[in-house]
Parts: sequence; structure tokens; C-alpha cells
Amino acid sequence: MNDYRDPALPVDRRVEDLLARMTVAEKAALMFHPSTEPAGDGLSEAAALAAAEQYAGRRGISHFNVLGGADSVTVAQWHNTLQAIAEDNRLGIPMTLSTDPRHGLRSNLFTGQALDSLSRWPDPTGIAAIGGLDAARAYGETMRRELLAMGIRVFLGPMADIFSEPRWSRGSGTFGEDPERVAELTAAFIEALRGGAELGPNSVAAVVKHFPGGGPQLNGDDAHDPRYPEQIYPGGMQQLHMRPFEKAFAAGATQVMTYYGKPVGTSWEEVGFAFNAPVVRDLLRRTLAFGGIVVTDWNLLESEAIGGLQFGPNGWGLEHLTPLERAAIAIDVGVDQFGGDRNPALVEELVDSGRIAESRIDESARRLLREKFQLGAFEHRRIDTDTTREVCGSPVFVERGLCAQHASLVLLADDDETVLPAGARVHLDGVTAETAVAAGLVVVDDPAGADAVIVRLDSPFEPGRGSLGDFFRGGSLAFPDAVVARIRRYAAQAPVFVSVYLERPAVLTPLLEPAAVVVADFGASDAVILAALAGRAAFTGTLPFDLPSSMAAIEASREDVPFDTADPLFRAGFGLRRAASAEREGVHQLSGR
Repeated sequence: MNDYRDPALPVDRRVEDLLARMTVAEKAALMFHPSTEPAGDGLSEAAALAAAEQYAGRRGISHFNVLGGADSVTVAQWHNTLQAIAEDNRLGIPMTLSTDPRHGLRSNLFTGQALDSLSRWPDPTGIAAIGGLDAARAYGETMRRELLAMGIRVFLGPMADIFSEPRWSRGSGTFGEDPERVAELTAAFIEALRGGAELGPNSVAAVVKHFPGGGPQLNGDDAHDPRYPEQIYPGGMQQLHMRPFEKAFAAGATQVMTYYGKPVGTSWEEVGFAFNAPVVRDLLRRTLAFGGIVVTDWNLLESEAIGGLQFGPNGWGLEHLTPLERAAIAIDVGVDQFGGDRNPALVEELVDSGRIAESRIDESARRLLREKFQLGAFEHRRIDTDTTREVCGSPVFVERGLCAQHASLVLLADDDETVLPAGARVHLDGVTAETAVAAGLVVVDDPAGADAVIVRLDSPFEPGRGSLGDFFRGGSLAFPDAVVARIRRYAAQAPVFVSVYLERPAVLTPLLEPAAVVVADFGASDAVILAALAGRAAFTGTLPFDLPSSMAAIEASREDVPFDTADPLFRAGFGLRRAASAEREGVHQLSGR
């Protein structure tokens, strides 16, 4: 055979053979990475197939971010459908499917869509709360196995961003605030996701993001929103935010994603990072010598409807330019692929007009084809859905996720080691009654008749401050007066157990005095929380970031400087240790009534 279809040939020979056969249109199609979605949730099968035929078939796009899917098998079947379409194309270039996070207990349409058929884990901040590197490795290994079983070969992560601005609405996707900890966890996760020394057929490729570090957003408002494009460095910490990326590249990351934000008040150009020559061309390509794939964040060129909302174009600083002009600048600075966009004709026009040389397009095509060959995509085109059923959500993987949820809980305040005894009468606020009953508790409607009140809270946010219908929560981290007053009313009637989901570092100061127990969680089920409060599971987690003492301290801090809030309530690394009740004696329990 002696051509690109021959698996015995070296990868580089296969790449060059295939590249020589490709038209400009086929090369251009490699440079686009839009979404795809199987039927369901209001999308008919006919509409799903029509879109697949249009983009995977007629336009020849072969990289897709798969959204939706009722379960793992649905995603695997959709993968097979797309591969069948690809096989009918002239050169039969196989599909590479990617995904945003699918394994979180919490889920956001724009940053990941969790599936109940997979193991469920805390946020990456929760992985950081566990300590050591084993949890990150188990997380990456489990994700690798389950994603492979669905046909997904690329993970749009991890986030190597440093959570230096407490208000940043995407901080829960990071490994926390400590730059060195973020760097080491990022590297460990990437290595586990790869599953070996080199990228291969049993690997999932990581797209480390968001270069050069998305954390220092002005006031923490996220650059998904056209109102908030500015990324600032009042502390001059640009180099610090790149440190986790350096570690990721040393660990073998083959793809990197640029962020939306445009830097303000630096020597860099005041345009979005994907168009920023000092950042992509000079720092990423030359100084850091990154030779892998550079993909933009989503929809920088044109807009599309996502979740009923119009999204994009997100080319901050270049809004006045046409999609064609923005595409040319991104390619000039070193971008290989446009995330979210789906119009290869733009690149064709740039080549046909002479604005971009075909040899430059060949550079990107080589990188993209090489990864397909390294992943074994040409040889492994179908997923056995029996394997999908066996692997995804298998007991061992589910147990790993549950263990991570337990281990990530951080005990912040504990009044005399108070635990919930079996049979306690509890009033619930934010906890399902079904779970409480299953945990052996008696649910009562009136807190005055309860032995304890159990409250679960989310971190505060300001409605309307975040973008895209508050999928990205921003603004104040102080609890509203009404929430604090409610906790105080409960405390006047019974001991209050509070667990706060720290999507962002909430100001917990007013909760400490009325609550008997305060727990920080980073994505944990009601059952996991109740087991810990009842003393059946140990508390071993530590905070992955500082918890500020006030909003004034947050507002006075610098967005790019970690650990910069004055007099924090709790420092990163804090966490009270408490063994499971079977491991200790003399534990004080609430007396039943």
C-alpha cells in the first residue's frame, strides 16, 4: 500500500503523503473545530444528521466538540455516525471528537455537560483540595478510560489558569491559587490522560488552557462577555501565570488554547490573545518553543446560537474587522485551528487571494494530521458500544469519583466535634429529603422541632453580572443579608450544619458565629455531605485557595497576584482534620429529642 493508510509507515511519512494529496479546501477544513450534537433535547434526528452531513460531509470538517448526548452510549453511537460520514469523503480522513468536562458533579452548558452514565467528580479545585498528586492522576486515568469508550480523543482541558482573582467566574475549573500546585497538578493530570510516555491509540490528548493564563480578569468578570474583555496585570505577574503552561509543555501537552481576554496596560498588544503576536508568535512559539497545535477559544470569527443564546464573535480589540481579516491575523501569529467556528471558506479565500501562503496552511495541517495519526484515528474508527456500557460508569470508576468527593471536603469550623447521630430529627435547606431519609435521618418541616438544621449554600453571585444568562457567575462574594439572617434564625432553634459550594471563594465571615459546623465543598453529592456530617467519613481536605475575610479586601487586591487579599479568613492549605467516628472515641453527638 505504501501510503498514508499504511500503519507500518512512520507517522511523518504518512502525514506528508496525505498532505500532498489534499486540496486547499481539505486543508482549510482541518483548521476548524466546531460543535456537533446528537439528536435529543429538542434536536430532531433529521436535523442532527443534516448538520453532520453539511459540516462533516460537504465541508469536510474532521474535528468536532461533541455536545449533549443523553448518555455515554448515545455519544459513542454519534461518534460512529460521524465516522461513517467521514469515510465517504474523498480521502477518508477520520473524525477527532473532543469534549469539555463531562465528569463534574456540577455542570455548565458553556464549560462542560456532565453525564450521569459517567463517574462524577468534584471540580478541579476539589482535586487540588485532596492533596498530593494521586487524585489528579486517578482523575486523569479514569477520564481517559471513559472518554475513550465514548470515542472522544481530545479533552478541552485542563485549565492551567491560576485562580488569583477570587471573583473570577471560571476559577472552579482551575487547580487553585498556588502557582506551583497548579503547575504540578496540571502536569500529573496531562500525563494520566495520555496514558503513556507518548501520545498513542490509548491516549486522550489534552488541550491545556487558557494561554497565557485567564485568571487576571478585571474585577473577575469573564471575557466570554463582550462587556468584560480586559485582562490586567497590576502586579506585573505575566510570567507567573505562564508557569503552569511551561510545566504542561514539559509534561508533553500537544495542544494549547488561547483565551478571549485582551491584555490592558502591558507591553502586549491590546487585542484578544489569539490575535496577539507578542503572546502567541513571540512567547508561545519562539520563547517557549511550543510546536504543537494552537487552537483558539470558541467563536472568534463568527457567531452562532448556543443554548438559545447568540454567542460571538468574540474577537476583542478587533470587533471592527471582518471574519476574514480576523482569521488572517490569527493565522499570521501562529494559530492552527479555530474553535467553535465552522467556515473553512474563510481560509480558502485567504489562500486564493494570496493573503496567506498555502505553505503556512500546510504547517497547521501537518500538526493536525500528525496528531490524528499518533492517536491511531485512522486505524480505530469505530467504538464497540458494548465496551462503552462496560467501561463508562463502571463500579470502580464511580467509586473513585465518590472517594474524591469525600476526600475533597474541607472542615472549616467545628463546634466541639459535633456530628449527626443516626435517627436525628433534621430540618433541611438545600438538601433533598430522600437522601436524608436514606442516611437514617428523620426529616421535619419545623426547625423548632429539629435536633439539627442542615443547610447547603452556593457561593454568592450578582445576577446579571455574569455573561450568557449567568452561566458565568460574577460580582460580589458576600452573602446577602437575608441568607445570613436565615442562618441566624435557624441557629436560635437548633445547631446548624452549613456546607458551602465554593465555586468561588465566598466570604464566610458572617456564617462562622451562628453555625456549629461549616464545610467547604467543591462539588459533592448530598449523600457525601451527610456521611461526613454524620461522622461516617473523615474530613481530610485542605483549601486550594485563600478565603477572603471581606469584599473590601477582595476589591483592594490585585487581579494577577495570588494570595493578595489582606487578612484572609482562612489561608490556602487550611483544613481541620476529623477521623471517621469508627476510628475515634468520645465523639460528642447531638442529643436526640
